[in-house]
Amino acid sequence: MPHDIVNGHIGHNHAHDHLHSHLKPEDEAADLQVLAEQFIDGFIAAKDKTAYLKLAGVPQERPAPDGGPSMKLVDVSLSTEWQVGTASPSFGSRELSYLPYPGEMVTERTNMGFVYVSLDAKNVLDLRSFLHAKHAHVEGQP
Repeated sequence: MPHDIVNGHIGHNHAHDHLHSHLKPEDEAADLQVLAEQFIDGFIAAKDKTAYLKLAGVPQERPAPDGGPSMKLVDVSLSTEWQVGTASPSFGSRELSYLPYPGEMVTERTNMGFVYVSLDAKNVLDLRSFLHAKHAHVEGQP
């Protein structure tokens, strides 16, 4: 059985030490992508979309970012993107280094947004952000 070693001590010997391991950032991103895909598939298939969102813990209301009146969930949007290349900073230049993908490397991503509104504002909660926060809460992470 694997154990975390914290401050030189095996985690299960001290109540104040945590007893779980953490995913590497790239593994966590891949895990969130799988969760997002399954969440979207479930939402599309759900006969009662509102019940699906409630079961998943998507809040129907959220505090406004500026402290104004609470925001209400009014829409769920799906967007599909295809990554057809990559761009990154070039050494010694303000120009980006661009690498277009050949056809077989083009990837499709579908994402979901939860659209909240108040009289003063509109805010979209990205599904990946929602899942990350929910996952961090379950894991006891900040």
